[in-house]
Amino acid sequence: MHSLFEIQHLSYAYHTMQGETAALSDITFTVNTGDFIAIVGPSGCGKSTLLNLLAGMLTPESGTLLLNGIPLTADSRCHIGYMLQQDYLLEWRSIWKNVLLGLEIRHEVTEESCSYAKQLLKQYGLEKFSHSKPSQLSGGMRQRAALVRTLVLKPDLLLLDEPFSALDYQTRLSVSNDIGSIIQKEKKTAILVTHDLSEAVSMADRVIVLSSRPARVKSILQIQFAETALTPFERRNMPEFKEYFNLLWKELNEHG
Repeated sequence: MHSLFEIQHLSYAYHTMQGETAALSDITFTVNTGDFIAIVGPSGCGKSTLLNLLAGMLTPESGTLLLNGIPLTADSRCHIGYMLQQDYLLEWRSIWKNVLLGLEIRHEVTEESCSYAKQLLKQYGLEKFSHSKPSQLSGGMRQRAALVRTLVLKPDLLLLDEPFSALDYQTRLSVSNDIGSIIQKEKKTAILVTHDLSEAVSMADRVIVLSSRPARVKSILQIQFAETALTPFERRNMPEFKEYFNLLWKELNEHG
């Protein structure tokens, strides 16, 4: 299996006039092509900080990030897609224009890329809303549009920072199922940060459990269901689901 992203002995601290606050300590794990990894941990342990480091938005104090065996640089960051907690769709642009935004910034709006964008919108039920404004779409549809905006750039790696947290519970279940299924269908490699253990078990094939701050890798749980190619919603109805949820709950509530 090809190693896509290697995180080696990553550490980070915040510095203020009052002193230093250690956020992450000696984080090491590997992401293989096709992996879907979820990262969970106590509130405030530094999960989003870790994702910002992986995206190249922060610079680690120590440690190495290797993308396809090469140290992460400003140029190689273009191979990483990032979905934030909010969809950040621009209200003055149509859904179509929002989807093309990244391509415009990269000067990659071509006949081929536009054709791919149209294909994705059609495939994921947004074609007839192409000329709508974001406010005319439901929260779930907006998140799908945000994902299409990311996928159209054809990233090697997707980073998802609690992308469903702003949605109500019912919509959250539906959208996480949609987006998990889309990522599975597109055969994308993804890292999801979430505080929802059910979400982690239903979507990921590995769950990385972080300790309290300064966060370190406390454990890594391999998620395997007897039936393969299940959607996130289907996983929630399988007998293994409760077992994995309880294992994660116990791990998070153990000190150390």
